[in-house]
Amino acid sequence: MADFHQNGNITTLHDLRHRSEDNLAHEVSVLAGSRKVTLILPCLYSELEGPALPGILAQLSKVTYLHRIIIGLDAANEAQYRKARAFFSVLPQNHVVIWNDGPRMTAIQAQLQALGLAPKEKGKGKNVWSCIGYLLACADSSVMAIHDCDILTYKRSMLDRLVYPVVNPAFPYQMAKGFYPRIGDGKLNGRVTRLLVSPLLIALKRVIGDRSYIDYLRSFRYPLSGEFAIRTPILPDLRIPSDWGLEIGVLSEAWRNLAPKSVCQVEIADNYDHKHQNLSEEDAKTGLSRMSIDICKALFRKLAADGTVFTPNTFRTLKATYYRSALDLLDGYYNDAMMNGLSLDRHKEERAIELFAENIIKAGNVFLDNPHETPFIPTWNRVYAADRELLTRMHEAVDEDLQDFPASAMQAMP
Repeated sequence: MADFHQNGNITTLHDLRHRSEDNLAHEVSVLAGSRKVTLILPCLYSELEGPALPGILAQLSKVTYLHRIIIGLDAANEAQYRKARAFFSVLPQNHVVIWNDGPRMTAIQAQLQALGLAPKEKGKGKNVWSCIGYLLACADSSVMAIHDCDILTYKRSMLDRLVYPVVNPAFPYQMAKGFYPRIGDGKLNGRVTRLLVSPLLIALKRVIGDRSYIDYLRSFRYPLSGEFAIRTPILPDLRIPSDWGLEIGVLSEAWRNLAPKSVCQVEIADNYDHKHQNLSEEDAKTGLSRMSIDICKALFRKLAADGTVFTPNTFRTLKATYYRSALDLLDGYYNDAMMNGLSLDRHKEERAIELFAENIIKAGNVFLDNPHETPFIPTWNRVYAADRELLTRMHEAVDEDLQDFPASAMQAMP
């Protein structure tokens, strides 16, 4: 996007098209010599059969500075775990595949359950949380990076740019959030960010008044991006949401735990595309419909924790204000797409806005009807306080799985 605008709330680090990718990668490699970097890849087994992950591994294989890669594998049986081991064996770096559904990790889950500290539902949040636990048990990394496994336009420079702000000791940043334009197949994508989060934050500011937290979230160009890097000392106190509010939840935790000058966003790509979720208008438990509800709940919970009082009337007003704000923004998105030769179906966009407006009410009702809901997974500091040996047992469980279930002879990589 090549501008140099700063919003005044958090620092934005741009790609000004002046420095070569190789030059930046070399500096990151030098810096990572004293600040070891671990990359976390949360994935479903089904993503091993998709078009994106082979390309991601081909790019990651060129990265020389990674100390470790932790792959959190969900929805896999024993045979699939073995195939996953073979699939990821192309990585030349030290790497480990965590079999989250295996008997040993299931036993760890049961121990957490007995302590009342287990994640309440499966999903990306639990996967990331488990990977962070393994990273903390290793106790040998200074920086954690994370990105999704469905990025169709992945380049190794995305990782270089993502980790640079937190691996550079001259910078004050504890967390870096990636951003990029969402474009693919000639379309303007990123519906949930464009059509829900951006207009909802505008509506919240109008309905409940000025809040520094809202201004903070509005400062992020792509708050729902799955790419971020964090210095590891803050990980033990990080509260991970168990639902689809993970990205908003992590930003909220950075707001709670860090000074604004410790958080930045960094431009990591000119173009970004990944698999697209269905809108799921008929089923609020799947697709973008569920995602929108979880995101709304994450925002309402955070604002309530900061003292905002919500009532049914608040949510009715918020819905109306959101709807008008979203339609106003849609005009701008449409004109932007047309000027850049991209397509944008206004009918489908307005249908999404109508669904999201209804889901604001649904999320509000869930929030009001469940005042004791605690959707966050306990911090690893709390787990350690309850059982000081659990992290060690988790590390041993993963290592024993690697010993007892070697990679399948059938190479899963094409």
